[in-house]
Amino acid sequence: MIDLTSGEKRYISAALALAAERPWAEVTLSEIAQRAGGSLVDLKSHFASKSDVLRAFVKLVDDEVLARAPVGESSLAPRDALFEVIMSRFDVLEPWKPALRSIVGAGIPEPGQVLQVLASNRWMLEAAGIGSGGVDGMARTAGLASVYASVFRTWLDDDDQGLARTMAALDRRLRRGEETLRRVEDVCRGIGRIGGAIFGAADAVRSRMDPRRRTGSDPSAPEADRPAP
Repeated sequence: MIDLTSGEKRYISAALALAAERPWAEVTLSEIAQRAGGSLVDLKSHFASKSDVLRAFVKLVDDEVLARAPVGESSLAPRDALFEVIMSRFDVLEPWKPALRSIVGAGIPEPGQVLQVLASNRWMLEAAGIGSGGVDGMARTAGLASVYASVFRTWLDDDDQGLARTMAALDRRLRRGEETLRRVEDVCRGIGRIGGAIFGAADAVRSRMDPRRRTGSDPSAPEADRPAP
C-alpha cells in the first residue's frame, strides 16, 4: 500500500479523494490545497499543475510495482512474468479505482502524462525481465502501452473481486501482442541488416574511390615521400 500521508504526498491523496467525489475536470488546485490542509504557496512549491500531481502519483505506483517484483531470475516465461507484473499494478491501483475512473473520464491526457505512462510501461517490461533498450525495446514499450491502455479500461469497469474479466482480457491481449511484436521486431532487425548492408556498401565504394586506399599513396604528398612502386 502506498503511503500518501506525509509531506507533499498529502496533496496527491487530496487530489485523488476529490477525483473520487466528482469529475476530475472540475477539481481545482485551490481545493486540493485546502483538502490537504496546506496552502497554494506550499502546493506550488511541489507541483505546477494537476498533471504534475498525477505524474507524481504514477511514479509512486511504479516504485511500488518494482518493489513487489521478484528479485533475480524468474522461472516464468516472459509473457507470464509480464502478466504477473501488470496484475500486480492493478492490485496497487485498486484503492484509487473510483478516482481513476474520474480522471480517465476527463478526456485526452496531456503530453507529459503520456510520456509518464510510456515510462511506466518500460519499467514494467524491466520488472518482468524483458529488455526495454534499443529499437526492439522501443517497439516492446509501445506495444505494451497499447495492451495496458486497453486492459486498464476493462479493469476500471471490472468490479468482480477476482478480476476474471481483467485477467481474461490481459491474457488475450498479451498473446495477440506477442505475435504482433514478434513481427515488428523481425521488421526492425531486417531494417537494421539492410542499413548495415547499405553503410557497408557505401564504405566499400568510398574505399575504391579513394586513391590513397587504391594505390597506398597520398597524391598530395611530395614525390620523395611517396612509396616506391
